[in-house]
Amino acid sequence: MNPKLSLAIGIICISFSPVLVKTADASPIVCAFYRIFFAWVCLLPYCLYKRNLKMARKEIMLALIGGLVFASDIAVWNLSLKMISATVSTLLANLAPVWVGLLSYLLFGKRSGRLFWAGTFIAITGMVILVGYANLIHLQLNMGIIYAVLASLFYSIYILITKDILKRIDTIPFMFYNMLAAGVFLLILSLVMGKDLFHYNTITWISLAAMGIVCQLVGWITINYAISYIEPTKTAVALLSQTVFAGLLAVFMLGETLALKEIIGSVIVLVGIAVTFLKPKMQNV
Repeated sequence: MNPKLSLAIGIICISFSPVLVKTADASPIVCAFYRIFFAWVCLLPYCLYKRNLKMARKEIMLALIGGLVFASDIAVWNLSLKMISATVSTLLANLAPVWVGLLSYLLFGKRSGRLFWAGTFIAITGMVILVGYANLIHLQLNMGIIYAVLASLFYSIYILITKDILKRIDTIPFMFYNMLAAGVFLLILSLVMGKDLFHYNTITWISLAAMGIVCQLVGWITINYAISYIEPTKTAVALLSQTVFAGLLAVFMLGETLALKEIIGSVIVLVGIAVTFLKPKMQNV
């Protein structure tokens, strides 16, 4: 498949996730579990047939740890989606690139450059407008917003854990172990919290299955395929369009609307995130 077409398909697939979570009449944790479960069950026969699950112990451990972090990311993002609009929640969950740059600097001393810090400042400004400066001053933050930002932090940690392993191994076996750990973690969490795993209506089951097959399996296989061919920076910027698609789907399928400050703040956040991916032009000597 053409890598650009593959990336476009992947972005559209994952854009349905916020709408499906809101449509499903199930708890956010259960939604997260079935998203992983249905994807892993579909992937299992292929992996067994290809017999391509052999990996070094260190790589398996990184995949499993990454799965736990990814599960936490989906869980808190789903909690956010049940509390605030799909557009705002998806937008804030896409702040991961900013966190990656900040954590890389704080933990590893990796300098990110002026454009990154300029983009971070712009993104934070957009968040202040989005949330409302009065709410920030009085620490009156909607829990949905807090969960969405926390989801972006979890995903940034996931990127830092797995960014090197995907350069050494195939995507499919990595996803197998990654989703195995995520699924088991979310299953245990659902049982401990006493969540119902079975008694749902037809629409909810369709939504849960679609999350796993369309969003998780097809979405991330096509995106990971594109990443191996397209420059990572371009891919990351293209993934920001998920917010736009998710917002449009939320308008047409859920009837959501945004206030003026939310629209302005969202646009500024998107611009800030995009600026963090820019690279300074090399000057001729």
